[in-house]
Amino acid sequence: MSDEIRLVLPAQGDFHHIAHLVTGGLGARLELTYEQLEDLQVALEALLACRDDDGEISIGIAVDDSCVRTTVGPFTDKAIEELDADGDGFGLRRVLETVSDTLEVDRRDGGAWVELSKGMPA
Repeated sequence: MSDEIRLVLPAQGDFHHIAHLVTGGLGARLELTYEQLEDLQVALEALLACRDDDGEISIGIAVDDSCVRTTVGPFTDKAIEELDADGDGFGLRRVLETVSDTLEVDRRDGGAWVELSKGMPA
């Protein structure tokens, strides 16, 4: 079984709380542990922080029996360069790799989309 939620929101920071509200409700429905929900929220906030413009950002959260997959985008090449930068410290890639099981960047529709997955509780 696979369920999917799609949100299209203004990219401005004032609207990030809506994405967190939906994610929190989904986490409660799926009975995610506090740590799993927190990881999902941290990843989502890190990605949303890459955009604060007048455009729209899309968030897709797909759930099946084994994992939660989150897709966020589109991002500009500059934002993806930050993700791919090999800097010391706690860069975006390190944050995302710490809180998710997989991290992929997919280029489509004239932008880059970040896809993350996190295993479901056993």
